[in-house]
Amino acid sequence: MTQAAPKSMRLHIGLFGRRNVGKSSLLNAITRQSVSIVSDVAGTTTDPVEKPMEMLPIGPVLFIDTAGIDDAGDLGSMRVERTRKVFERTDVGLIVCDQGGWGPFEQGVLETLRARGTPAIAVFNKTDLWSPPDERIDALTAEKVPCVRMVASRGEGVLDLRAALIQTVPDDFINAPAIVGDLVAPGDLVVLVAPIDKEAPKGRLILPQVQTIRDLLDNDACALVVKERELRDALARLNRPPALVVTDSQAFLKAAADTPPEVRLTSFSILFARHQGDLSEFVRGALAIDRLRPGDSVLIAEACSHHPIADDIGRVKIPRWLTQYVGGKLAFTTVQGHDFPADVTPYRLIIHCGACVWNRREMLSRILACRAAGVPITNYGMTIAYSLGIFERALSPFPSALDLYRSAQE
Repeated sequence: MTQAAPKSMRLHIGLFGRRNVGKSSLLNAITRQSVSIVSDVAGTTTDPVEKPMEMLPIGPVLFIDTAGIDDAGDLGSMRVERTRKVFERTDVGLIVCDQGGWGPFEQGVLETLRARGTPAIAVFNKTDLWSPPDERIDALTAEKVPCVRMVASRGEGVLDLRAALIQTVPDDFINAPAIVGDLVAPGDLVVLVAPIDKEAPKGRLILPQVQTIRDLLDNDACALVVKERELRDALARLNRPPALVVTDSQAFLKAAADTPPEVRLTSFSILFARHQGDLSEFVRGALAIDRLRPGDSVLIAEACSHHPIADDIGRVKIPRWLTQYVGGKLAFTTVQGHDFPADVTPYRLIIHCGACVWNRREMLSRILACRAAGVPITNYGMTIAYSLGIFERALSPFPSALDLYRSAQE
């Protein structure tokens, strides 16, 4: 079993700039490894190159080396599009320039990052060949953009870059929201219902289950893990009710039937709707299910690229439950990984997985894109609970979200 931190828990650091400004050399210098191919030929980096590492005192990070955004031609346009998708998951952006200077192009990258609320660092590379103008440094510093001088090919300036990164790490990464620990008190018992299906990695639990267990332990709570068939018997053996039951969304109905009504109940997917996204936005999105009509287009988005099984939750179960709820066929489209339509307006609803394999930034970027387009978005667990008629029960651990739902029902 790997002991590496998953991508979702790593600070995503994107390297942006023109072709051949030394982004790959910078990545190799800071990781002290030959991660990216370095060449004098412009456009050597074709697809984003990822390198995870531990950077104390920040912790786990993921560097993403991108192709030059000024790439040309049809193939270049494809590379640029892949690079632009990296903006959606970048927590800190490094804008690299060389003796060509900081111009409208670099300023445009800075504005793109700012529009997403992403902090940036200006990296002036190859300073053995030129000296950045003082007025440019002063202007960027006045805009609270840290500036670093480097000769990446010789490893010069790496310590300065590390220091700038430490100062620029967003607060929401250092003080990441809890998954479940803030919903219970130290010493409380939480029962986790974890069905084992064919999509679970052999010999392991799926990532949301593992992360939830760790979060409970970090917050001095107790975890009891059972399969759905053992839930009723496990609850009967306890000398007092648990503080919370968390179930896989696919077992929602059985878990709701077997859990006493006075015990709070939710799902892993709904926990991650809050941890990775915006719970209130997903509640509003779930309410849009009542506005669906037969023939409407629904987009289902999966963060991971697992091989779908015969009764896949995103391709089979959710479409089946929604079709039954609406009373007629809907037009479903499925996307995986970082693929996502630039134009989401053809869809009446977007249903997203829990995004446990992503960082929160990418999920929030998709939520913002949907909000700007006026298209409701919700997630798997919310959709399942709503279509099965147990939505209010599933929101019981979240008072503000429950109030939002009840207000909408009045």
